[in-house]
Amino acid sequence: MRTRSKAVPAAVVAAALAAVTMASPASASASAATAVTIRVERAYAEQTPGWNTQFTCPTNHVLTGRTHVGDENAWSTYYCSLIFINDEQVRVHLGDWTAGQKESNSDYTAPPNEALVGRSHTGDENGTTRYRTATLTWQGRPVQLTGTTSTGYFKESNHTTHARTNQVMVGRKHSGDENGKTWYRYATVAFEG
Repeated sequence: MRTRSKAVPAAVVAAALAAVTMASPASASASAATAVTIRVERAYAEQTPGWNTQFTCPTNHVLTGRTHVGDENAWSTYYCSLIFINDEQVRVHLGDWTAGQKESNSDYTAPPNEALVGRSHTGDENGTTRYRTATLTWQGRPVQLTGTTSTGYFKESNHTTHARTNQVMVGRKHSGDENGKTWYRYATVAFEG
């Protein structure tokens, strides 16, 4: 027995095939766009005098740690890191310096999605402390900083702090003189594409 086949117009076949193939890649590309690899890599350290200094991390770096041993006449070491998303460097856009705070009663947290990139201090615990922040972008799109956490307190005259994996410094609080307490705030780098 012979059956007759009916010819289907080529345009109908092409449209049906396009609908089938587009459904799958669109879903795959949507999940691929949100799956990124983030890496914060320490790349620079600089020791500066603690009593009269204005420090800013190098271009495209953010603060991720600090060491201070001694009184206000001792030196501080600042640790700066580069941020990579999918092995491509994140851009850091510097902001202005904050208004000054009396160091012995200072408490600063950067605005949402801004990282610390610098600190300025003059004098002793009665001197002035200021901070510099920056926004972050990757491929021209904003990078987020989420899940802010605080450290326990450190004795200012003898401490070292470093960000955890994929975190950056976003704040600092200090109370008292060089024997007083210092806390740090860190946030996790995130990207939603």
